[in-house]
Amino acid sequence: MNGRTRCMLTGMTVLGLAITALPQASLAQSDPLAGLWQLNLTKSKYSPGPAPKSLTLYVQGQGQDRKATAVGIDAAGNAISIVFMEVIDDGKPHPVSGLAGVEASASTRVDAYTTNVSYFYGGQIIQTGTIVTSQDGKTLTFTIAGARAGQQMNNTLVYDRQ
Repeated sequence: MNGRTRCMLTGMTVLGLAITALPQASLAQSDPLAGLWQLNLTKSKYSPGPAPKSLTLYVQGQGQDRKATAVGIDAAGNAISIVFMEVIDDGKPHPVSGLAGVEASASTRVDAYTTNVSYFYGGQIIQTGTIVTSQDGKTLTFTIAGARAGQQMNNTLVYDRQ
């Protein structure tokens, strides 16, 4: 897997997290996702891999005025800096820019702690995932599976609140 593919997979991770950062207005005040998260490489599983060397996610804002910023180092040692703004959590596909191989994403909030996400290319769903924040608010787990750039993937990313 080349550096571009690793970077795109990391971007997908951040995109999924950004999507869950947009709860419905009724959930915004008690949104357990808001804050600073650090990828726990020991608990995370990347298949086919490799994992980034580090990734930190900062989620801020409320409702549809949500921003998620991720910075880190990919597996090849290159800097990662990704910003997602105004992602809408209404279950409908919305355009995605700046992430190769993904044209749109959709998210559906299941409850205050769980969000389902889908990623689209060519009008077809290419990946699906679930983001779950633990009840104690200390851990965020993002599972994603599907095919992208002709390669099957099945990743579990575990983040610790900072």
